[in-house]
Amino acid sequence: MRLLITGASGLYGSKLAHLAVEKDYEVYSTDVQELQVWGNFVKMDVSNKNVVDEAFIQIKPDVVVHAATLTDVDKCELNRELAWKINVEGTKNILEAAKAQGTFVIYISTDYVFSGEKGNYKETDKPNPIQYYGWTKLKSEELVKTVVDEYFIGRPSVIYGSTPAAGKVNFALWVIETLRKGGRVKIVTDQWNTPTLNTNLAEMTLEVAERRLIGTYHTCGATRVSRFEFAQLIAQTFGLDKTLIDTARASDFIWPAKRPMDSSLDTSKAQQILQNKPLEIGEALKRLKLELSLKNP
Repeated sequence: MRLLITGASGLYGSKLAHLAVEKDYEVYSTDVQELQVWGNFVKMDVSNKNVVDEAFIQIKPDVVVHAATLTDVDKCELNRELAWKINVEGTKNILEAAKAQGTFVIYISTDYVFSGEKGNYKETDKPNPIQYYGWTKLKSEELVKTVVDEYFIGRPSVIYGSTPAAGKVNFALWVIETLRKGGRVKIVTDQWNTPTLNTNLAEMTLEVAERRLIGTYHTCGATRVSRFEFAQLIAQTFGLDKTLIDTARASDFIWPAKRPMDSSLDTSKAQQILQNKPLEIGEALKRLKLELSLKNP
């Protein structure tokens, strides 16, 4: 299979490329800057239509996984023009190029398409984002459904993993590294998600690519937890001092963009259809611990 991945230096994209290379896929990893990637690197700015079209003409991918996104929620709120250019116009460019080449599209969306008023959202629930980032992702989902005939939309939530990617440390690594140094962390108790191990999401994605599954699925972790509970479970799994985790309320922080209070996702549809099922958080953290131990024996 010839697989094209956008945003391939990110936490999720890099893991997906790694696993795909191990499965002997012909992998093309794209990003706006040349970082260490798995497979064949292709420099590509998704907001540049000519560059995108040329890449698809040259590569002729069987499947494209479109993960390139401006994920900084506050930056999206403050620079809406840039957010729209990357997240929406970039997606449109990928979709039109994919349609021209007959490429199957897998679009990686987010739990932030929901308002967070009730949580445990199903795929049938109506999205209603409360910040610009979520709005751009919802607009992109709508484009996916109108531009191409066959597609898969996956919605993860709070992606974490064993490797810092694209210069950013994810929530789990930040908690582990801070607690190991004896530092304190302040974590909110009133925001809930379904955290997603990048390896689990990558495995689900490759199954989708192989089976050409169509539709919208919640491809996140299977356990709803608050940010505070997540931090506590991380500390417990890694034998770290939980007393260093201080509680806070979301109202204690001032962010340019609103955050959903409960954007947790129901994974029952994915559980029924996928062989690589969304992981319960205990199992996911055990896998994270194993991955870290293999990196740092």
